[in-house]
Amino acid sequence: MLSSLEGKFPPAILALADGSYFLGQSIGATGTTTGEVVFNTSMTGYQEILTDPSYRQQIVTLTYPHIGNVGVNDEDVESSKVQAAGLIIKDLPLLVSNFRAQRSLSDYLKAENTVAIAGIDTRKLTRILRTKGAQNGAIVGLPAGEQPTPARIDEALAAARNAPSMVGLDLAKVVSTQRPYDWNQTEWSIEGGFGTQDKPRFKVIAYDFGVKKNILRMLAARGCAVTVVPAQTPASEVLARKPDGVFLSNGPGDPEPCDYAIAAARELIDSGTPVFGICLGHQIMALACGAKTYKMKFGHHGANHPVKDLQDGRVSITSQNHGFAVDEKTLPANVRATHVSLFDGTLQGLAYVDKPAFCFQGHPEALPGPHDVGYLFDRFMEKMAAAPAK
Repeated sequence: MLSSLEGKFPPAILALADGSYFLGQSIGATGTTTGEVVFNTSMTGYQEILTDPSYRQQIVTLTYPHIGNVGVNDEDVESSKVQAAGLIIKDLPLLVSNFRAQRSLSDYLKAENTVAIAGIDTRKLTRILRTKGAQNGAIVGLPAGEQPTPARIDEALAAARNAPSMVGLDLAKVVSTQRPYDWNQTEWSIEGGFGTQDKPRFKVIAYDFGVKKNILRMLAARGCAVTVVPAQTPASEVLARKPDGVFLSNGPGDPEPCDYAIAAARELIDSGTPVFGICLGHQIMALACGAKTYKMKFGHHGANHPVKDLQDGRVSITSQNHGFAVDEKTLPANVRATHVSLFDGTLQGLAYVDKPAFCFQGHPEALPGPHDVGYLFDRFMEKMAAAPAK
């Protein structure tokens, strides 16, 4: 942490399940939090990252050193609250400087009861995670006046080791909405803020496995009247609404335990209704066709990931946030790979050859981040336009 901030924040402890620990300053709530520690290479968008439901039960390490310089505002949130289990950064800047800022990052974390630590060597932590893989950890934000004693460090290490594994964890139904709701808000602009879609062309049902608000805005901006439904909604209920298309959202956790979503996706795809999936939705669509998923070593988290479109060779820079991937070797004959990561060759997209259904592993809406693969939303519109009238 910047030397001028020393003494302004109480101590904090970060402990990892492998026995490593770091001492820093508590810049959020007092208390203990546990989760899977991952690193994100994005240079901007800490508020969107914190509120992305895909980060549920994960402690996010931001590798960019200066976090908090533009403060926080009420518009740049991707859900109703902070979803990440905790935050790890190197430097918390002295000043907040942005015309849209309403409060500081530290004040926001405290208001959201989010435990966070600053002042640690995030480069060292990232090397540990890259070498050993993502692992469970704990952050302990100590009260003012308390010191990180050996006993407190041992407690933090024990909390890290006792945290549940992400493998086998169904978090989609935990973060999902409990009841359907309609959405017509479109994307933000500096001239007029958010817009409204009042002349929709398509009726889309969006499954909420942890959906980000801006994904819904991009659907609405392209002419969709969107109805968001809970993760466990049966396909029969969705088909009874006679949608032009169905969207399967991003979300946290292991896709394999989401048997309700896999069954619904299979039925929706078989019906011939256009289906578009992102992130967890992509993995669920793969499982629906009989493919397999697996836990990655440290996953993909960042806004600088190059992905190749296998159809035309186009390379796009993408926003990514996932710890599980689809095993391309297990795809059936009626499903083809459409995109691959140029970082590690992992599958990034697939499409059914006999149905109007396709999906992408990254976050094509990318707020914040690159907009290179926004064309996938346009492809979804084209498939709905080409479908037989209902």
